[in-house]
Amino acid sequence: MKRCWRIDDGRQSLVLGSHQDRLAEVIYWGPCLPHSEDLNALFDAHIMDVTGGMLDKNPEVSLCPEAKRSFPGQPGLIVRAGDGSRLLPDFRFSEVQQSAFGLTLLYRDDALGLTYEAAFQANPATHVFALSATLLADAPVFVDWLAAPVLPAPQLSDSMIDFSGRWCGEFKPNHVPWTAGAHVRESRIGRTGHEHFPGLYVPCRGATNTQGSAYAIHYGWSGGHRMIAEELPDGRRQIQFGHASDIELEAARRFETATLYITSSVDGLNGCAVAYQRHLRDEILTMPHPERPRPVHYNCWEAIYFDHDVEELKAIANRAAELGAERFVLDDGWFGKRDDDTSSLGDWVVDDRKYPQGLTPLIEHIHGLGMTFGIWFEPEMVNEESEIYRAHPEWVLGTDDQIRGRQQLVFDMANEAVRDYLFDHISAVLAADDIDYIKWDHNRVLPFPDSKQTHGTYALIDRLRGAYPDVEIESCASGGGRIDFGILKRTQRVWLSDSNDAIERLRIQHDAALFLPLAVTGSHVGPRICHTSGRVLDIRLRAWVAAQRHMGFEMDPRELSEDEATVLANVTSWWKANRSWMQLADILRLESADPAVIAEQQLARDGSRFVVFAGKAATSSQIAPRPLRLTNLDADARYRVELINKEDSVGLSRGYVALKSGALELSGAYLMQFGLTLPWSFPDTIWVVEGQKL
Repeated sequence: MKRCWRIDDGRQSLVLGSHQDRLAEVIYWGPCLPHSEDLNALFDAHIMDVTGGMLDKNPEVSLCPEAKRSFPGQPGLIVRAGDGSRLLPDFRFSEVQQSAFGLTLLYRDDALGLTYEAAFQANPATHVFALSATLLADAPVFVDWLAAPVLPAPQLSDSMIDFSGRWCGEFKPNHVPWTAGAHVRESRIGRTGHEHFPGLYVPCRGATNTQGSAYAIHYGWSGGHRMIAEELPDGRRQIQFGHASDIELEAARRFETATLYITSSVDGLNGCAVAYQRHLRDEILTMPHPERPRPVHYNCWEAIYFDHDVEELKAIANRAAELGAERFVLDDGWFGKRDDDTSSLGDWVVDDRKYPQGLTPLIEHIHGLGMTFGIWFEPEMVNEESEIYRAHPEWVLGTDDQIRGRQQLVFDMANEAVRDYLFDHISAVLAADDIDYIKWDHNRVLPFPDSKQTHGTYALIDRLRGAYPDVEIESCASGGGRIDFGILKRTQRVWLSDSNDAIERLRIQHDAALFLPLAVTGSHVGPRICHTSGRVLDIRLRAWVAAQRHMGFEMDPRELSEDEATVLANVTSWWKANRSWMQLADILRLESADPAVIAEQQLARDGSRFVVFAGKAATSSQIAPRPLRLTNLDADARYRVELINKEDSVGLSRGYVALKSGALELSGAYLMQFGLTLPWSFPDTIWVVEGQKL
């Protein structure tokens, strides 16, 4: 007996099939199939031959591969009874629930008292499928591993792309060849992590940013994940994502994975990237005031660090407002006796030494400048040198002899008393003044991973958002250490990296665009001397790189020369004039013939306009610039293209390049097939080209 199901989103189809009521397997995932497709015939066509040295039948690469089926790879579930003994489920079909864009399959093992549920939801607007798995038990069990619904990987793929990184160096793509055996990535630090972003791209042979078939997967969970991409001995491939292993520390009756977001494309990596950008922005984010444009930020951290003085901050705010800032964020150092990073975390009371009249005079001054006000918290952390730790040392996660991180310990967020304390003290600050923004930081890893810690943090954020629905929250974890679709269900912005080095951010932003849209991606103009790299970069590069995303400043603006201030004010003005369409634009990574050039094209949703940012991150190997091909334009249309920062051309650019003289009118076909001929430039510079469809 065969059972088959399919769900479609208008661009891709997902087909599942099962035999003899065993767990279903994904038998097709890719471009839309004809509505007349015979699913039973497709299932038959899917079956693989057997030969010498194999079992008499191939165990299914099912939604949850079962060890009891002699499955030769990683099983989808590792579960133990309450007494610790190993259980080997044998699930059989129980029930199906299907709607226009949704499918839920339930399977049951009556002997062991276990129910497995796999849920699928298609989104016809964004072309992202949302998948999840749930295990229900009649009696408490221990779960060491539960994968979200398991997917096959394409055979016509030579490598996969996963993501590593470090502090100030996030979102580094790793190109890993497919080979026999398992490629495993796991984050066990208790947060998403700079080191192991929970995402995977699987390009088929010949795929690039702009063309070819590709598949992409993201696990939307903030507490650490495990990914297994495995080629079985028979050549089949499976991809599993779930919580980091062994982080469900207690027996329970219910376990659920986070949402697995999947998409596929025949338009290269960009097709998957655009699906993720749109899905995050349009379906996951919950903005307090979605009609408001994203404000230009000013963050004071790299201007003052812990040295808070109200009059100095007012003077800084005056200058920031003159340059175009619209939100002022007061960073670390305003509370307790916080003069450095050794004390006062957890004591969320305004420091009356620095603010003898509270925050109100500063906030009123900032509001008088036309800016809104935001404030920094690090709620999940505590210093031993704090009033709250002295009162409640038992609120700390882990043992007394654990290694400290940044002189701090971690609150046990599973403890309701801890969450109540934090809610009350954060609420007191928010209620005392008109504050519309929180920068929520997380500056050390956990002593050990525990899913309850993440669930507790989610619960606190959800409670605060319920009480203060007009307050936006930024997810920051030493920069980009907690970025995923799970935290972004609860927050509205991420601090992509602590690096304000424009060359480094050019690359980080480029690769993060595989998942993140402009609307959530904070990018700031840093100091003339970068505090994390020591590099000195021209204000023109620093400003335009920040203008690629949600723009802000993070330096002492009083350090700017007259020329620097003029440049920054002009770029900020340009960003404000364009942010309404850029916030909804698709970020398309361009294929550059020159590896020194990192380029992207932001294309309006209606295709009516675009902007190209072409940053030169190193010295080119050839003399003359190579043309830069654009993408996703209307081949038959004409476009007016203009180099908007042509005044940045240097004397060594001695030839006639039309874009240095004025605008050009060119066909979409020409721009995509030949490309833009840009002027020669030094390393560490950027060209910005606007395009308008005529």
